Amino acid sequence: MKKLTIAIDGPVGSGKSTAAMRVAELLAYDYIETGAMYRAVGLAALEAGVRLDDAVAVARIAQTAKIDVRWEGRRTRVWLDGREMSEEIRRPEAAEAASRVSAIAGVRESLVRKQKELAAEGGVVMEGRDIGSVVLPHADLKLFLTASVERRARRRLDEMAERGELVAFDRMRMEVAERDRRDSQRAASPLVAAPDAIVVDSTAMEAEEVARVIVLLAQQR
Repeated sequence: MKKLTIAIDGPVGSGKSTAAMRVAELLAYDYIETGAMYRAVGLAALEAGVRLDDAVAVARIAQTAKIDVRWEGRRTRVWLDGREMSEEIRRPEAAEAASRVSAIAGVRESLVRKQKELAAEGGVVMEGRDIGSVVLPHADLKLFLTASVERRARRRLDEMAERGELVAFDRMRMEVAERDRRDSQRAASPLVAAPDAIVVDSTAMEAEEVARVIVLLAQQR
């Protein structure tokens, strides 16, 4: 069977990462978490003492940093300039930094180029916020996952609780709404469903249900 390129986009907390990992497992494809790459750039900027609003300096980091993302043992492992940073990029400060640096055009240009290379062979499930619209505009299958703000905030809280991090629901809801605003209004590759993407509302769906739907669609292709 032909190995497809599958693009999954959606806002924070839409369940795209969990669904994408499961789809990759069911199809025996590679999973590429593009958000991990932006987190690595954000973390590199923080470590270097570079202001996140210094577009030129942050874009230079994205261009020169050696970022290696691998799907191993059902988890994304990330190396930054030879150092494994798989745990560090999951910290809240790395997530916040990723959201800010991802709005910089120079950062997106460098990482999109790397992402295209990773998907060139096919047999890939790639998820992010501009995969179907920018990174893989000719993907064989495009999905856009969405869910209510409340449901997405709850998912984020559950993820953080698993790492021992406790945050109030109202605060998380505000952070999710702000992330939506920032992602959808940025000038470079804003969050948007590609015209030919299949929109899936996962508010009332579990990750396994979403993954099975995507696998069925892939098999039909």
